[in-house]
Amino acid sequence: MNLFSVLKSLDELLYEVMSWLVFFPMTLWRIVRHPLDMMNYSDVEQRDAESDQYTDTLSPPLFLLLSLVISHALEIALIGQNGLIANKHGLAGFISNDTNLIALRIVLFSLFALSMSVRLIRALRQPLDRDTLKAPFYSQCYAAGLFALGTGLATLMISQKDMTTLLAGLTLQLLVLGWYAVLQTLWFSRHLNVGKLRAFAQASWAMAEAVVASVLVAYLFA
Repeated sequence: MNLFSVLKSLDELLYEVMSWLVFFPMTLWRIVRHPLDMMNYSDVEQRDAESDQYTDTLSPPLFLLLSLVISHALEIALIGQNGLIANKHGLAGFISNDTNLIALRIVLFSLFALSMSVRLIRALRQPLDRDTLKAPFYSQCYAAGLFALGTGLATLMISQKDMTTLLAGLTLQLLVLGWYAVLQTLWFSRHLNVGKLRAFAQASWAMAEAVVASVLVAYLFA
């Protein structure tokens, strides 16, 4: 690789990273305002050529990643290094730095997106393969990103010694969980063309699967 190619790659990387400063808040605002529409938007984008996808937003997996990075940065600024990094027992020994911790959290929150996507495909009685799974998983990453950011903020507030802040954190976590449950109910209702009660049952089952899987993974690294 010659010098020109290296400079060209750095030029593209710099533009890509700096563009996140614009498109992350834009994507976040659109998800906050119209989460279900953004999930449908992702489904539509998946039908376009790869070069034409998500040109005015961040891609869903990238949005999820940056949400966790921001949440982690706030944790470091307000609390300090997570105790899991210092823990060298068992599988926790693999979490030796902040990058590995963020990667673990990506897996944990991606389990929610994966569980919802698999549940939808099964309910639609479609074959479960890489093609059918991709579109719902990508759309679910938008919801998982905001869910992760809200959960991270709530956890930081709960960890504070001040009782008022702790109660505010618990309230925020309940609101985030309620928002996520309602959103998933509407998502299943729209895609399965069923009533809200049946859609809630599907969402609850997928949520339970994701929680169990997340707890098991977290327990292995505790």
